[in-house]
Amino acid sequence: QVQLVESGGGLVQPGGSLSLSCAASGSIFNILMGWYRQAPGKQRELVASITRNGRTNYADSVKGRFTISGDNLKNTVYLQMSSLKPEDTAVYYCNIVGPITYWGQGTQVTVST
Repeated sequence: QVQLVESGGGLVQPGGSLSLSCAASGSIFNILMGWYRQAPGKQRELVASITRNGRTNYADSVKGRFTISGDNLKNTVYLQMSSLKPEDTAVYYCNIVGPITYWGQGTQVTVST
């Protein structure tokens, strides 16, 4: 059973930066990798995604601040977050779509003074 293991969340002050990573425990022929987030009382939303050939897509709220990247050979997806705002506070989930869709367990990102 392939699992996705996330790391890199934590507490950061507004304007700060954080990097998230997500690695699959086994081999996946991925079609799409992405990051979602869910804030308390809100629905899970797409933050960013990257296709196997490198095409990226971002939520309007994070454009210019977040950067997604991926390593197809390592089945790893990264999210570099900068200029963080309190409204970025959420649990962040990675997602890898292949023959089966996989989800990470979630990592908390808190942006606060």
